[in-house]
Amino acid sequence: MFEKFTAAARAVVRGAVEHADRAGSPTVGEPELLLALLDRRGTPAAAVLDGLRVPRTAVADTLAADRRRGGISTADAAALAGLGIDVDEVVARVEDVHGTGALAGGWPGARRRRWARRRFSPDAQAVLERALRIAVGRAERHIGDEHLLLALTARSGPAGAALAEHGATHDAVVQVLAERPAGRAS
Repeated sequence: MFEKFTAAARAVVRGAVEHADRAGSPTVGEPELLLALLDRRGTPAAAVLDGLRVPRTAVADTLAADRRRGGISTADAAALAGLGIDVDEVVARVEDVHGTGALAGGWPGARRRRWARRRFSPDAQAVLERALRIAVGRAERHIGDEHLLLALTARSGPAGAALAEHGATHDAVVQVLAERPAGRAS
């Protein structure tokens, strides 16, 4: 499948691996794919994010907050607050006992050890497969970073939720891509 990826899409995958390394995560997940997309400039996905005025730093901060809460999104935290559960208070208590970032996951010692090859989480694999299906469905011969962005926004996972929170819904991304001239390969 990766032979069909454009240079920009390959750079996103490599960047996701680097983000996982820095986070000490044993796998590459949806958040790392999104963080790598946010790093890109001058690509179709970057143009879409710019067109939607997505605040890249704010999206990255949203993902960091979700990670600190053990994967609980802002929307999930709000829903739990409606039930009387203060997720931030729970996180604070856990961190008082176990240290800052205790719920963030990661792999003890992973920062010290360089992994030869990172595995992709099932959710990240699903994003890559969906990107392929989206490209085929659009009768496009290559998988670009715009297809990765479409795949992330089509899911209800942490990346899609963070993007939607900042105005980059699937429909909005489709709309911006439809307004772009032909010859989208990145």
